[in-house]
Amino acid sequence: MTVDASPVFRGLTPMLRTRDLDAAIAFYLDRLGFALQRRSDADGWASLRRDGIELMLATPNAHAGFTAPSFTGSLYIRLDDAAAVDRLWATLEGKVRACYAPETFHYGMREFGVYDADGYLLQFGAPA
Repeated sequence: MTVDASPVFRGLTPMLRTRDLDAAIAFYLDRLGFALQRRSDADGWASLRRDGIELMLATPNAHAGFTAPSFTGSLYIRLDDAAAVDRLWATLEGKVRACYAPETFHYGMREFGVYDADGYLLQFGAPA
C-alpha cells in the first residue's frame, strides 16, 4: 500500500511589504474594517483579519526589502453579491485611490478596484 505523503495546503495568507506600518494598518482598519490581530513593532509586522480574510503586513527586513509594491497581481476579495459590491464602494468612494469604479463585466461579475496605502491593487467582486 502506498501512502500519499503530499502536504495538505490549509490556507493562503498574503504578506504585503510596507515602508509605513502605521499607515498600512490604518488603511485596512479604517477603510476596510479589518481588525488588528497581532502586531510586533520589534519585528515590523502585523496580522489583520476581517471575516474569513487574513492579511499580514511587514516592513523591509534582511529577507525582503521594499522599493515599491513588487506583487504584480492583485488581491481579489469575493463578496456575497453585487449589492454588497455597491455598498462597499459607497463607503470607499472619495476616501481611497480608485483603480476603477464598480462595473458589471461580460463574464458575469460586478467588480471594482482600489489601491491600498502602498499601491497594492485590491479588487472586490461578486456574481452580477
